[in-house]
Amino acid sequence: MRAAASDGQVLPPKRTWSGHLAAISAYPGKLVDSLEHFLAERGFERAPWLAVAFGMGVALWFSLPAMAQWIALLCGCTAMVLAGLAMDNGHDGVRVSHIAAALVGVGLMVAAGCVTIWAKSTLAGTPPLASRGIYWMTARVIEREEQPALDRVRLRLAARLDHMAAPIEIRLNLGPGDDDPQLVEDASIRLRARLNPPGPPTVPGGYDFAQFAWFDHLAATGSPLGSIEVLKPADRRDWLKQWQRQLSDHVRARVAGSPGALASAFASGDRGGIAREDDQAMRDAGLTHLLSISGLHVSAVIALTYVVVVRVLALWPWLALRMSLPLLASTAGALTGLAYTLLTGAEVPTVRSCVGALLVLAALTLGRSPLSLRLLAFAGLFVMTFWPEAVVGPGFQMSFGSVLAIVALHGSAPVRAFLAHRDEPWPMRIWRHLAMLLVTGVVIDVALMPMALYHFHRAGLYGAAANVLAIPLTTFVSMPMIALALVLDLGGFGAPAWWFVGKSLALLLAIAHLTASQAGAVIRFPPMSTALYLAVIAGELWLALWVGRVRLLGLLPIALGLVSLAFLRPPDVLISGDGRQVGVFGQGPAMISLRNGRGGFMRQALLDDAGLAGDTIAMTDWPAARCNSDFCAMIVRTQGTETRLLMQRRGARVGTLGLVNACAASDIVVSERSLPAVCRPHWFKADRGLFERTGGLAIDLSARKVTTVTTGQGKHGWERWIEPVEE
Repeated sequence: MRAAASDGQVLPPKRTWSGHLAAISAYPGKLVDSLEHFLAERGFERAPWLAVAFGMGVALWFSLPAMAQWIALLCGCTAMVLAGLAMDNGHDGVRVSHIAAALVGVGLMVAAGCVTIWAKSTLAGTPPLASRGIYWMTARVIEREEQPALDRVRLRLAARLDHMAAPIEIRLNLGPGDDDPQLVEDASIRLRARLNPPGPPTVPGGYDFAQFAWFDHLAATGSPLGSIEVLKPADRRDWLKQWQRQLSDHVRARVAGSPGALASAFASGDRGGIAREDDQAMRDAGLTHLLSISGLHVSAVIALTYVVVVRVLALWPWLALRMSLPLLASTAGALTGLAYTLLTGAEVPTVRSCVGALLVLAALTLGRSPLSLRLLAFAGLFVMTFWPEAVVGPGFQMSFGSVLAIVALHGSAPVRAFLAHRDEPWPMRIWRHLAMLLVTGVVIDVALMPMALYHFHRAGLYGAAANVLAIPLTTFVSMPMIALALVLDLGGFGAPAWWFVGKSLALLLAIAHLTASQAGAVIRFPPMSTALYLAVIAGELWLALWVGRVRLLGLLPIALGLVSLAFLRPPDVLISGDGRQVGVFGQGPAMISLRNGRGGFMRQALLDDAGLAGDTIAMTDWPAARCNSDFCAMIVRTQGTETRLLMQRRGARVGTLGLVNACAASDIVVSERSLPAVCRPHWFKADRGLFERTGGLAIDLSARKVTTVTTGQGKHGWERWIEPVEE
């Protein structure tokens, strides 16, 4: 019976324990029903997640350490597919066909991604050279890349080492005295060179060149020793490479200095003439995407061709009445885009952009919207099928991330309402589009910031404002003027156009340097964990791919990631993979460096990998350090603890008795040489034997934790499998 309240109201019956259990048992069914209803309402929003699942399969293959885990992943995917196929069509009277389809689709796509990258790594991966050394070889030049800004020429060779039967591909850097005009594509040469296998990251969280080289068919890098003998000059020239080189030289001859280097990059894809300070300024200003031939450049070329062809053909009434001008313009734009892609070297980012632009042209020709998540997903699947290794690289993530941000932003209801056509004065329309350009830049910067911080440990803050000026300047002034100048050069009248090109690109460089020089233009953070990064990316994908209020749930992992950034701190000690360079942090505003003479590149790499900026102080100049010709000793204070470090400054042998006493008085000993067993510090010893197994080290002194380059690595072809370091 219902109980009566004092005011006459009837209260619901009090729930018993059996009632609670019944309510709890009903939750799974309600959850399934809600999920089925959610998926049923999503419609077209579900399809792009299949591309995400494919990429997830690729990323999981990279993350999982060995074949047993890869097979377990495929077994899990198979179980998902079988579970989806085995589902009945009803659950408590509600159909679950959408859940079943999701299980089947996601399981198949994750498995397809894993199998694709596994197959490519097995079939196309290139094992590195067994050991570093000096080798005699005969070789054929595959590619020649001139880099005048670095005062060198880079050659890619198919080389047959004297002790090897099969040729390998290597990359050589030639100094000013090593170059020869005959060293062009298809020339046969003989030389002696110092070669190194592609190296792993210098320190944990650094750039993994070995992984890149594995998929780029590169077995070694190095430099020549002595002169290079040309056995057979190139009997046939690569006309495309030759044309590209001549075009680059022609542009730099017409526009002097740094603007000419930028003009050459836009016209031919040759970035070798861009000075380091200009390249760094463009990077810090968020404009580095303008330097690589990618989406902006390919789209500008195709769009210009499309507009010109439509306008010109529209002047011919007979043709306009009998042919589809958009179809003709799209064909012309596609051919121009393909030619531009080939001319600029057909690098993977350029091919990626060209594929996307061609899909946009196809959509326009068919009368479909070019800003489509499905179209972007198809382009992503195409790229991941042929270049699955790109999924874990910053180029793929940032290029597709920026396009996804644009499509999601412009597809949202508030933006569509803001940009809707209305009867208003033209200044108001211009202001509206400029405001939208700024908002788009801000959204792209925010979306790409986690990727920049994860891969490079730094990100620009003012890129949105700089791009508001730089993108229109590049798209509507610099690139059209370059094209016009090249056309006018056929008749010898290109000088005025080249003058405008130089001024516009000088303005672009001024914008970059001004932006990069502002206080707080660049933020730096220590390396973030992969798990934290994936959580943020998952939140961004959720926010971009769904429609409606449900997308706001993606803000939760994004907010978690932003809050977690505040708790990141650099390691207390970073040690390079050869043990020669040691950086100590947290003792002041600068990094304390063991060696502050030669090796400036390595010191900067330690700073970058720690997510810090600033100067370095030589350990010999640090008041709390004691150094002699062989060793440096210092006490590092962190969070109430003191750690005594002993570091060898040079590779000379030292007396055993003195070494034993010094080791016994130290907590950590670091040496590039192998130390005898009698050297026993209180906690940790890092010498050549350890570095050969682990690579570089990052040490957290407060937590007594050592992270190595090989921590978390597995049995991929480019990795070295070792046992964990004992702490």
